[in-house]
Amino acid sequence: MRGGGGVDGAIHAAAGRGLLAECVERFPDGLATGAAGWTTGHRLPARWVVHVVGPVHDGTGRNRDQLVSCYTSALAVADELVEQHGLASFTMAFPLVSAGVYGWPVEDAVRVQVETLSTTPTAVDRCVLVGFSESTTRLLQAAADARS
Repeated sequence: MRGGGGVDGAIHAAAGRGLLAECVERFPDGLATGAAGWTTGHRLPARWVVHVVGPVHDGTGRNRDQLVSCYTSALAVADELVEQHGLASFTMAFPLVSAGVYGWPVEDAVRVQVETLSTTPTAVDRCVLVGFSESTTRLLQAAADARS
């Protein structure tokens, strides 16, 4: 949430400096691992950004519940936005959480993402799964196809 590397850095670079200022103002102590919060989109084509803090893979997968919580918490935040603003539809893009520098095995991260997003009740009517490599995109597509 401070514009570091990976997805966070890419979002902050695209949104501009205002995003960092809003993150610091709204979340001065950051967010807990597995938690979610929103900011406005600033220069992004999105009205809001729902931020999550993914877990660092500990080599055992014991903190898998925190990874699941990233997705369920993000959907809960989106549901609040839908309700507060009386929206008829809501689309969210989801990058693969924790599968980069946090070391989560990509195949398991894909399973967690697709399984959680497809089984969690939500007002979000469309989830776009975002892979940042061709191979990850193929894995996401295959997992999503298998669930439908």
